[in-house]
Amino acid sequence: MDERAALRLLAADLPDAGDDAAVVDDLVVTTDMLHETTDFPAGTTRYTAGWRAVGASLSDVAAMGASATCAVAAYAAVELDETELGDFVRGARDVCEAVDASYVGGDLDTHREFTTATTAIGRTDDPVRRSGAESGDLLCVTGELGRSAAAVRLFEASETDRANDLFRFTPRVAAGVALRGSATSMMDSSDGLARSAHQLAEAGDCGFELDFDALPVHDAVEEVAADADDRRDLAAFFGEDFELVFTLPESALDAARDVADVPLTVVGKAVEESADAAVVADGEAVPDRGYTHGGGE
Repeated sequence: MDERAALRLLAADLPDAGDDAAVVDDLVVTTDMLHETTDFPAGTTRYTAGWRAVGASLSDVAAMGASATCAVAAYAAVELDETELGDFVRGARDVCEAVDASYVGGDLDTHREFTTATTAIGRTDDPVRRSGAESGDLLCVTGELGRSAAAVRLFEASETDRANDLFRFTPRVAAGVALRGSATSMMDSSDGLARSAHQLAEAGDCGFELDFDALPVHDAVEEVAADADDRRDLAAFFGEDFELVFTLPESALDAARDVADVPLTVVGKAVEESADAAVVADGEAVPDRGYTHGGGE
C-alpha cells in the first residue's frame, strides 16, 4: 500500500485530512517524514537535509495560504555526530528565517539510517483548500519546475555542490498568503504537476487540460535532460519542487501577478468533469504519475 492508498483508507476516520495541512480554528498544522535512502541522495549535506526537510513542511503551510509561525524536527541518525547535527539545525533555522518563521527545537534519537520528521505550524482564518476549482478557472504554478529532478541527476553525476544548491528551495509562503484572496484551490507540487492536477481534479469534481508547452522549466533541466520527452517528464512528473499549484478565475490573474513575489505561469485550465480522463494534454490522457511515498512513481 502506498501513501495515497493509505490516506484513502484513513479518510473516513480523519475527516480533517486530505489537504496539505490540517486546520484547527485558525491554526494550520502539518508533519512530514523523510529518510536517507528515499529522500536524500548520496552527497546531500546535513545542512541541505535540514533546510529541505523543514522546508517541505513549510511548503504545506504555504499551500493553505497561511503565514508560517514555527517548525520543529525530530532527528535520528546511526550516531549523533556533532558537526552533522549542527549543520542540520543550521539549515532548519535558515529556511525558517527565509519565510519569517522560527525554528524552535525538536527531538533526538539514534536509528539505523538518517531519518527526520518535521512539523510546521502556521495561521490563517481563511485557508485555501484543494477543493474549489471550477470549470473555466486557470491552472497556474509559481516559480519553475524540474529543479529537484535536475538536482538528483547532478547528485548521480557527483556534482554535489550544484545539486545541494538546487535541493534547497524557498517555501512559497509569501506567495501563498498573497494568493489567498484569489485562489479557488491550491496545493504544493511535491507530488509533481501531473499528479497535483489529478488531485485537484478529484477534490474539485472537475477536469484539467494541461499545456505542456507552457511549463516554466528550470534552466538546470535543460542541462541534464536527454531529449524533449525527458525534459517534459522531469518538469511535469518528477515532483519534489515544492512550488504552488493553484487555480483562480481568469479575471483574477493580473491582480495575482501584481501581489505575488514570484512569477506565476498559466499551465492549463479547469474543464467539466469527464468520465474518459480527469487530466488531458493535446487531447491525450495524462497519467496520474508522480512522487508517491511507499510506491515511487
